[in-house]
Amino acid sequence: MYLRLMSQEDVPQVTEIDREAFPTLWPPANYERELKNGLAHYIVAGDEGAGHHIIGFAGLWMLVDEAHITNIAVREKHRRQGIGEALLIAIIELAIELGANLITLEVRASNTEAQKLYAKYGFVRVGLRRGYYTDNREDAVLMTIEDVKSAQVKKKLKRLKRAHSEEMKKLLTKANKS
Repeated sequence: MYLRLMSQEDVPQVTEIDREAFPTLWPPANYERELKNGLAHYIVAGDEGAGHHIIGFAGLWMLVDEAHITNIAVREKHRRQGIGEALLIAIIELAIELGANLITLEVRASNTEAQKLYAKYGFVRVGLRRGYYTDNREDAVLMTIEDVKSAQVKKKLKRLKRAHSEEMKKLLTKANKS
């Protein structure tokens, strides 16, 4: 798997992943417009063995010194393989590189697995947006990491990134043996 900034040629596949991951949200995001938006930054994850095959993406908007993660999505057949976590790590690192002091996101109240992942990386629940999702009026949990430039946050991120890398190596070794 590789991670890199999203390019224009990725837009059709990213849109496809978006429709698969978020089928009830309308209208679909316009990623061509997002690439031209100076506030928006996107990362894609690709399958090295399949040429130009995008398997996931993550995006954020940078507003002064606050990064707002807009989405993280992985193709259904590639979920539960650590790709979403790799995208989360990369988008946090990008936010820090862009000068963020604070990172926020919303997550469906019912998506407890994602909430656990975000909490693992230091996001804390700071609020609830009632009826946030237009498809079913589900609430969104607002989560934040403050002071992402601090030595403590960077140390934790480095430790978790190393552990995730080791886990990905184990999964790859296991997959190659079968």
